Amino acid sequence: MLQACLNGGRAVGEHPAVPLSPDELAGAAAAAVAAGASSLHVHPRDGDGRESLDAEVVGAAVAAIRRACPGVPLGVTTGAWIEPDPERRRARVAAWRIRPDFASVNFSEPGAVALCRTLDDLGVGVEAGLWSVDDVERFVAAPPRVLRILVEAPEPDPGAGAATALAIERALDGAGGPGAGAPRLVHGQEAAAWPILVAALRRGRDVRIGLEDVLVLPDGRPARDNAELVAAAAALVGA
Repeated sequence: MLQACLNGGRAVGEHPAVPLSPDELAGAAAAAVAAGASSLHVHPRDGDGRESLDAEVVGAAVAAIRRACPGVPLGVTTGAWIEPDPERRRARVAAWRIRPDFASVNFSEPGAVALCRTLDDLGVGVEAGLWSVDDVERFVAAPPRVLRILVEAPEPDPGAGAATALAIERALDGAGGPGAGAPRLVHGQEAAAWPILVAALRRGRDVRIGLEDVLVLPDGRPARDNAELVAAAAALVGA
C-alpha cells in the first residue's frame, strides 16, 4: 500500500505546492491517486492555514477529498501539537460529524489509548504512530484495536532514521500479541525518507510519501508536487 501524505505541518513558504484549503487538498489528492497512491493522509487546516481538529475544518477537508477521490481510504492527524490537552483533544475528535476512514494517534503523546477508544466508538480506524521503542512498550501494554501500525522514524539523518525504524520493528516482533501483529506502514523524514522507503519495501511493508515527509525526489531534485513524489515511489514499488 502506497499512502500519500499531502501536507503535514508544512508552511506554504517551505514549498509552493503544499495544499492547505479543502479545494487544494482535493486537487492534490486526486493527482496523487492518479500517480499511484492508494491511501491518503492529510492535516486539515483552518482559514488561516493552521492545523485544526475542529469538526467543521476536518469535515470540510474530508468532504472535499471524498468528492475528488471517491472510495479512496482517507486519514487525518490527531497530533497533540494541535491541541495539547488530552481531554480537550479527545472531545474535539468526538465532535467530528463528517469523519475520515482512519486517524493517526501518536503513542508518544498523553491520552493516546483513550483517544483510540474514542475513534473506535466513532467507527474511525486507528493508525498507531510509534516513534521509539518506548512507544512500542506503551502500545503493547494496552493494545487498542488498530487498522495499522505506523513505524515512524523522526530523525532526518538516514542512518539514525533507519536505526530507529529497525529498532521499532524488532521491538514489535519481540513483543508478539495481536496488537504487534497489525499491518505496518514504515516512513521516514527529510533525507531519511527515501532510504527508509526503499528498505521498507524490501521488508514487504506498506509505505508513504508526500510533501509532509520530504520535498525532493530520490535523486535529490526538488519535487514539483505530491503527485511527482508519489509517481517516484510507485516506480520503486513496481521495481
